[in-house]
Amino acid sequence: MSSAVSNVSPRPATRREWWGLAVLVLPTLLLALDMTVLHLAAPHLSADLQPSSTELLWILDIYGFMIAGFLITMGTLGDRIGRRRLLLAGAFAFGVASVLAAMSTSASMLIVTRALLGIAGATLMPSTLSLIRNMFHVERERTVAITVWMTGFIVGSAIGPLVGGALLQFFPWGAVFLLGVPVMLVLLIAGPLLLPEFRDEAAGALDLPSALQCVTMMLTVIFGIKSIARDGVSLLAGGAIALGVVIGVLFVRRQRCLAQPMFDLALFANRGFSASVTAMLLTILALSGTWLMIFQYLQGVLGLSPLEAGIVMLPPALMQVAASMWVPRLARRFPPAQLVSAGLLLALPGFVAMMLVGGPASVWLLVGGALLMGVGVMPMMILGTDLVVGAAPPTKTGAAAATSETASELGMALGIAIIGSVGAAVYRRQMLDTLPAELPPMLAAAAVDTLGGALGAVQQLPPPLAEALLNAARNAFSEALHVNAVIGAVIMVATAVIAAVFLRRSPVAVDGQAGRQH
Repeated sequence: MSSAVSNVSPRPATRREWWGLAVLVLPTLLLALDMTVLHLAAPHLSADLQPSSTELLWILDIYGFMIAGFLITMGTLGDRIGRRRLLLAGAFAFGVASVLAAMSTSASMLIVTRALLGIAGATLMPSTLSLIRNMFHVERERTVAITVWMTGFIVGSAIGPLVGGALLQFFPWGAVFLLGVPVMLVLLIAGPLLLPEFRDEAAGALDLPSALQCVTMMLTVIFGIKSIARDGVSLLAGGAIALGVVIGVLFVRRQRCLAQPMFDLALFANRGFSASVTAMLLTILALSGTWLMIFQYLQGVLGLSPLEAGIVMLPPALMQVAASMWVPRLARRFPPAQLVSAGLLLALPGFVAMMLVGGPASVWLLVGGALLMGVGVMPMMILGTDLVVGAAPPTKTGAAAATSETASELGMALGIAIIGSVGAAVYRRQMLDTLPAELPPMLAAAAVDTLGGALGAVQQLPPPLAEALLNAARNAFSEALHVNAVIGAVIMVATAVIAAVFLRRSPVAVDGQAGRQH
């Protein structure tokens, strides 16, 4: 059934809606946990499956690319077939794909199963956000609900290292994917009991050509960027990027011509909406390119076990949870432009700390830097999401939620792909300059490709040569982390300026009164 929302007297949420919110937090927690534990498991799956550097990056970021590529499609599909129905179907598919990922026997198989996880994951996030928008009609309650929803993401990030570290201490790396199975079972059981169904009765048929254009555009551009980062400029890479740009232009033109577009470009006429989407994308892009390397650094360079790495990173995650709960209170006192830009500038010293990492004492720089970065992005993530979803009419919340999540997931995927590829290129260049000459060719190739390959080669060498290779790999990876941190810092400063300038007249409703820009 379609939900009718009164603009005169919004209906307060009942106990059922708040219990339903608890159910909606589950997939959010899972997706955050899934990303965290995979970064933690990267050294282990590298040693087992022996992927190339390109394959390892695809394993890490194909999930985000497929989510970003399919989010808009799934958001509009939910408007048409029902958001609860799409959420439950996606939960079932995610559970199945998680089992397949855990059983992967090669890098190629893991890439494929991660892609399937991404497609299934694309059904979850826009469904949860759009259901929240339709379950909580009072703006103050919706702000609280979105804060709780975002806190689920942060809690997933907090417990991910501990849970993943404990699993990796006693089980193979595939066990980290099985975490999604019990979570999805709970969602499948509780969802039909607590969640209402919402759909847009006026929505037309799903636009498959637009969906295909959207996915193809993103994957071709990213393929070209990754190819340039690894092998330099080439005809293949340039052609892929050009093809993606052309498809993107055709996609935009098609949306403007359709009476019921898959991607509603009219939403971007709202300055708060468009500025929030842009700032969210850039914030996560800057963060993820550096965050990708932290757990690898803790294990590969500093020699911590997975469990020790998880414990070390627990304080920053807990501080993020605390910061997320304070954002709505601060939003009552400060305009969003000031709060968001101040938070992003607070994250800047965190990137500086990453630039200074080096030596055994670096663990404290990593913890302090991660804490500042994580706390600093909280105002952007919570207020930005509220602005995006609150700017849309109730019948278009699926598309608005999908746009918000597309910005987040695309920012994460681009951060891993682009900044991660730059870091991989720096690592390879440094290794080629410092690699011990006595190294066998096969082991040399593995060591130059990834840090995991270097650590695997170390175990097959006599002590003097192993020590020389280990030092070279650690120094090269440290240099890669420094470069990624510089790039992230520049992007973060630019995002703070964008937020300060373009969100000045976009107040967030935190006290029950609408404060939207028209």
